Amino acid sequence: MTVGIGMIGSGFMGLTYCEAISRHVRGARLAAVAGGRRGAELARDYGVDHVAEIPALFARDDVQAVVLATPDQNRRELTLAAAAAGKHVLAEKPMAPTIADCDAMIAACQKAGVNLAVVKTERFRKITKRAKQLIDDGTIGPVRMVRTVSSFPVTLARELFETRPWMADEAGGGLFMGMATHNTDFLRWVTGANAVKVFAQVTTFSELPAPAQSVMAQVVFDNGAMGHLWISSEMPPPGIPSSEVRFQIVGRDGILDLENFEFLELGKGDKWERIATPERFDYLKEPKSPIRLYPHIGVVQEFVDSIVERRPPAIGGAEGRAAVEICQACLISARTGQVVDLPLKL
Repeated sequence: MTVGIGMIGSGFMGLTYCEAISRHVRGARLAAVAGGRRGAELARDYGVDHVAEIPALFARDDVQAVVLATPDQNRRELTLAAAAAGKHVLAEKPMAPTIADCDAMIAACQKAGVNLAVVKTERFRKITKRAKQLIDDGTIGPVRMVRTVSSFPVTLARELFETRPWMADEAGGGLFMGMATHNTDFLRWVTGANAVKVFAQVTTFSELPAPAQSVMAQVVFDNGAMGHLWISSEMPPPGIPSSEVRFQIVGRDGILDLENFEFLELGKGDKWERIATPERFDYLKEPKSPIRLYPHIGVVQEFVDSIVERRPPAIGGAEGRAAVEICQACLISARTGQVVDLPLKL
């Protein structure tokens, strides 16, 4: 079986998934592209049809699944329409801006009997998979504390808002959720636990056009593990070294320290050991680099395999929802000044 995939969205991530599906993913075929200002150009580059109207994409018999590489505020509506048309859905992160949106997406796909998967590239990177392996084999003992930080200079954030104005839309999760849902999912993944309490401070120190540019949060997990989340897109240049996607995991017997694009180190006994150094690539100049694409290929391959094997996806709507829930709890905690209990009761 070959799964025909329709791409919705033609920006940087639309390009990413078109390349992954066309060149690397087994059992899949890029069928058409719809949506976005560059849709016609992207379709032409990959030799597939450009569909001017998204409903027409859902109506195509050669499309069995869709990838939503769109702003998160559009994903609920698109998922409900895709499910109604009997199409499987892979949604970029964050799954949606709110858990209410996530719940609607999950319910629609369950009712239609189609798969709903969510992009979680942190679970598919070579370096993070190696870290998880070290945790699972007991190298550092039970996980007790995890700290994660994603930060970059405010100059880069200004460029992002200029090129992606939808990030300032109050209906969406903005740059905060776009960054933080990676980190909150990672916290859940490495602790093997669910968050039960969140206390957060949220603010914007700069002129950036959104109210959640710097976030610090404490997260309590149901197995007793402690988590700390620090997200900021307004560091003064040059920013903090090795902090674009940094994770520090403290176990009973050792410590793991990793940065997605820099290193994985193990601290145990009386020394630190370099376990892995990722391959290098230029993120902006080499968007089609197999090194950059590796985790995205893994995400799509798992999605396609779940369809072919007629099973639920490994990272489905529940996982996507849980990551959004922690982020939403951060915003609620900051607004109320209170510790927020999870699951949320809204």
